[in-house]
Amino acid sequence: MSKQWRFCVKLVREILSLKFKNNTSKREIARIHLISKTTVGIYIDRAELMGINSIETLNSIDDEKLKAYIFPDPIKRPKEIEIDFNWVHKELARKNVTLMLLWKELSSVTPNFYKYSQFCHHHNAWKKSKDVTMRIVHKAGEKLFIDYAGTTVPIVNSKTGEVHEAQIFVSCLGASHLTYIEATWSQNSKDFISSNIHAFEFFGGIPELLVPDNLKSAVNLASKYEPGINQSYRAMAKYYGCVVIPARAYRPKDKAKVENAVLIASRCILARIRDQKFFSLAELNQVLWDLLEEFNNAKFQKLDYSRRTLFNEIEKSTLKELPSGRYIVAEWKRVRVNIDYHIEVEKCYYSVPYRLTRQELECRYTDTTVELFNNGTRVTSHARSHKAGHVCTNPEHMPKAHREHLEWSPSRMLNWGKSIGTFTECCFKKLMDQCEHPELAYKACLGIIGLEKNIKRREQKMHVKEHSNLVPSVITVLNQYWKRIWIK
Repeated sequence: MSKQWRFCVKLVREILSLKFKNNTSKREIARIHLISKTTVGIYIDRAELMGINSIETLNSIDDEKLKAYIFPDPIKRPKEIEIDFNWVHKELARKNVTLMLLWKELSSVTPNFYKYSQFCHHHNAWKKSKDVTMRIVHKAGEKLFIDYAGTTVPIVNSKTGEVHEAQIFVSCLGASHLTYIEATWSQNSKDFISSNIHAFEFFGGIPELLVPDNLKSAVNLASKYEPGINQSYRAMAKYYGCVVIPARAYRPKDKAKVENAVLIASRCILARIRDQKFFSLAELNQVLWDLLEEFNNAKFQKLDYSRRTLFNEIEKSTLKELPSGRYIVAEWKRVRVNIDYHIEVEKCYYSVPYRLTRQELECRYTDTTVELFNNGTRVTSHARSHKAGHVCTNPEHMPKAHREHLEWSPSRMLNWGKSIGTFTECCFKKLMDQCEHPELAYKACLGIIGLEKNIKRREQKMHVKEHSNLVPSVITVLNQYWKRIWIK
């Protein structure tokens, strides 16, 4: 035994002697020997654990044995315990799985396994040797990151030669990195929502959260605390049972997954078709989806599994099931009712009850229907028209006078004249025949009808039951008017 160990054993004997012989407190022993109270407590606890609880027992033990009791040799651990951190990383992507849980499981089956702090240290060192994006662990089935690639693909119109730049929609699941891409004509609300629906169908399920960029089709008002979600996009998310949490503006790290997916997809897919010519959107998408399948099945650069493999293992089962029917893409806009009680949607006009003239309503329109809401209550609906300038009018929305005017026709006007007299009917017919269109004669006919009504009102005021003198006067007037037109 070295001199250092002899000194340590001697110190322990003095500490235990003070404790067992004089019953000195730990604090006092620490003050006497100028050491920590905690150290005194450790020596006494270890001695009592080995059955040394009196001065007689202490004196019966030699220094070598006391040293073995108080200063046991540390557990000899192999220099390096191999841990499959690829497996650890995949398990962490599962819901409710933590490093503490995995450490407990590994330590229960591996003798002399690392302490928890050492295990975390080795795990962090492994992560630093891998891709930076792996440092953020996303739970399976939790988030779908959404963005558009900066690169566009030209599509040539085979008839006119006009070139249209197609937009590339990219979405990526957080845990497995499984990616979906699609070409669309634009980034407007209808194309954007349709691409989201196609992504759900590609993945075969729905995540809990959607994390889009701050484009107008997804976010009306970008805000760090209360972003304004586009009403059409919110309605689609509600239908599929997920929530929209857009990334913060100018914070690309909030959606690092899809930023990386856009970068890799641009290099691995879009760069490969840079010299190809496309003449339709369907043709472009077919090529993109063929390359996408190859991309998703390729192994990660530093890992021994692919996006598709990881998706099937940990994420596919965690996605929510798709509803039985596909969501019908609808767009919303606020419209003001014109003075003619019609609103305008994409150069077509639809009527609303005339009492809502000049009020602001909410309009929800799809490819087939147009619905109008006032304070959340549906006011009316119309079949959607796609012919510019077309007017859809429901007669029930019109004021009574307008409905009556709408119901006017040449035959009705002639019947109206016939109810006054035969000459009046002939007069009306002559008037309408002389004009380029029968409606041009309506005002003249209405003037004659008004004359007949005035005579009836005079009769009522005079309380005359027999109006034989008045009726001939009407017929006389009408005969003269008819004969004058006939002579002309």
